[in-house]
Formats: sequence, structure tokens, C-alpha cells
Amino acid sequence: MATIKFITRTKEQDKIVPVYCRLSTSRDNILCVKTGLMVNSSDFDNSKGLIRKKAIPDRQSLEKKLRDLKNYVTDQLTTKTDTPDALWLNNVIDEFHNPGKGAETLFSFIQNFIDQAASRPTPKTGRPVCYKQLREYERTFYYMKEFAKDKKLDFEDINLNFYYDFIQYLQSEKTVVNKKGKEIKEPGLAQNTVGKKIQTLKIFLNAASEQNINVNQQYKSHRFTAISEESENIYLNEDQLQKIADCTLPDYLDKVRDLFLIGCWTGLRFSDWNKVTTKNISDGFLELKQQKTGGAVIIPLHPEVKKIIKKYNGQLPRIITNQKFNEYLKIVAEKSELNEVFHKTITKGGVKRSTSHKIHELVSTHTARRSFATNLYKQGFPTLSIMAITGHQTEAAFLKYIKVTPREHAEKLKEFWQERTKLKAV
Repeated sequence: MATIKFITRTKEQDKIVPVYCRLSTSRDNILCVKTGLMVNSSDFDNSKGLIRKKAIPDRQSLEKKLRDLKNYVTDQLTTKTDTPDALWLNNVIDEFHNPGKGAETLFSFIQNFIDQAASRPTPKTGRPVCYKQLREYERTFYYMKEFAKDKKLDFEDINLNFYYDFIQYLQSEKTVVNKKGKEIKEPGLAQNTVGKKIQTLKIFLNAASEQNINVNQQYKSHRFTAISEESENIYLNEDQLQKIADCTLPDYLDKVRDLFLIGCWTGLRFSDWNKVTTKNISDGFLELKQQKTGGAVIIPLHPEVKKIIKKYNGQLPRIITNQKFNEYLKIVAEKSELNEVFHKTITKGGVKRSTSHKIHELVSTHTARRSFATNLYKQGFPTLSIMAITGHQTEAAFLKYIKVTPREHAEKLKEFWQERTKLKAV
């Protein structure tokens, strides 16, 4: 049951201070937001949440405002379907003081945008955004609210000064409160993660501009850009995939291994692995509609895929959560002795850092799809044909996605020249 109490947040006496509304909906969700009302700290009893008797001449008038505010917040809670946060409480208090105000703020627009995203069809697919994108919306909004805790932030404030300050905030170490209510240190975000947050912010602003809610177009400046750097991710070559296939594993890891290999030899996303059944197979081809894009793909069955499907009589093991799958997959890769060292450079907190990892520490569900595309590309399979399966829209995006080193590119050119020389000799 929710409880509402009014407090002042100071131990100093005889000082004009704001009154706060403390809303507790559970042990893990306690909010504290300014009410917009001020009192002398000596006149307020925090233990009772009331103004001391005979403290000030207009005590009854101020107490009535607090009582009315409490009733208003309580009424709004009855229609709240999800867990209240500080932004919601702040908006409710603002509505109490300014009834009928009705102006859409940056934060109220973003909240409505997110609330409707689960049912609003996207222009490209005609379907609502996927869970991963919805989480990106929510995470970006979280960082915006944290950034704006001690400052005003609305549509008119989104300019280049905001851009530089927000990026600096995202790159810096932060103190945050975890789900258990404990303060922990959160490191600065990686450069590509920062860029993703700016990209998502632009999605919010473009939507507001299309609805004529946002008239500030400074975010369209060429300097207001989503920063990025080329990511360094692993892929597994065919020898490494064979080591995984040959490894003896307990049943729960055996199923993870088989599903992962399905991804490596089909190029399907993790969200589509559980769609592979005998119903989707005809004349040696796998045909299905992708969950993320809605597009149909036709993929010839690799011998390893045929073997796995036969092993399970066409009914592949149930998919577990992505997080748990990645946890088990790293064990599979370790038992398969994928111990090669991979050197990775990443910009985090605005500083470029180099680290070394064993391959088995970096394997994830997405490694399967990347391995599929990279192995085919290195074997000389037509790029456009690979893109038809992976769903990449441009060759530039595809070439960033695959993992071919400068040395491997040079070796491909060397092989090409050698073949040309042989043909001329003939």
C-alpha cells in the first residue's frame, strides 16, 4: 500500500526550506520530490509530516494545500498501472499547482512515446518495435532523467551545449541506486553506447517535430551527431565451429551447443532459432519469416543443420533466455578449448582502452550470425546473396558487420592475383 508523507530535508533550524512529498509504494520504490511549497524549518515537524501548531499565522492555509496535494496524488495513483517514478510524481505535483496547463513537455512526450511503442506499428515493418528497441528507449530516457535531476530540461533546451554536456555525463562515472536501494558506482559508457543514446534521443525529437510539438531544430545540426567507432567483435571460423561440434558435453550444454550451431550455419537471429521446425523445411531449404524485420528468408540446409534437426526429430530444444544462454555458451566454448587470445580496443568513459580476452570469454548468441556472414564472405560467396539472408540493407553496413582483418583482405587479393596468373599461363 502506498504511503504519502511530507518532510523537509534539513537539520538546520530557522531556515526557509522546501517541503518534499515522500511517496513510498514499496520497500524498493521510495520517491522524494519537491512540492513547490516553502516553510521555516523550525516550524515543521518531520516526524508527523505537519506544521507545528501555532507556528505561523497561515498554518491552516498551508496545511490545507498539503492535505489537498496528498489527496490529489492519491487519486492519481488509482489510475497508475505501472510503478510510479520521480518524473511521474513531479508531473502530478505540477498538474496540482497548474490545473489545465496541458502543455506537452519533453519528458511527458517521451514517456507517452514509450508507452505507445509496444502497440504502435513502425513504418518499415508495420509491426511494433521489438523488445530490444523498447529497452533502448527506456534506458535512454533513464539517463536523460538522471542527467536532468538538478536542472531544467525541455524541448527548447536541446542545443549543442546540452549535447556536449550530455555526452560528458554519459562518459563519466556515476553513482546510481540499484534495485536493492544501494548506491553503486557505474562506469562511463562505451563510445558506441553513447552514440546509441544520442541516436535514440533523435528518434524522440523527430517524432515530436512531426507532431509539431517540438519547434526547436538545433538537434539536426551536423555537429549534433551520434558518435561511434568501429567495434571489435569476434567470429568463429569453421575449424572453431568443428571443435564445438565435436566436444562432449552434458545434456543442458549439448542443447545450447546445437542451437548455437544452427545459428552459425543459417545466419538467423537468436529470436528466430526456435522457429526452425520440419514445417519450415522443404526440398533441402529452410524458409521462414524473421521476427525482427518481418521479411521472409530462404536458406539451404547445411549438413550440420540437417544432422541437428534429425537428432531432435524436427523439434529443436526450447530457447532459454538470452542472458542464460550466453552464460552457458561461454562454458561450451571453454570446454571446446577456444582459448585463442583476442585483443580488443574500446573507447570507454572517453578514454581508449586495450584489453585481452580468450575467445571463449567473448562468445555470445550474436557470434553465430556474425560467423555465418564472415565465413561465407571469406570464401568468396557473393556479398549481395549473403545480405539477402542477413537482412543488411547496404553493402557499407554489411562490410562493417563482418570481421575480416586487413591481413585477411591482403591474403584474398594475393590469392586473386595467383589465380589470374595461372589463367594467363594456360
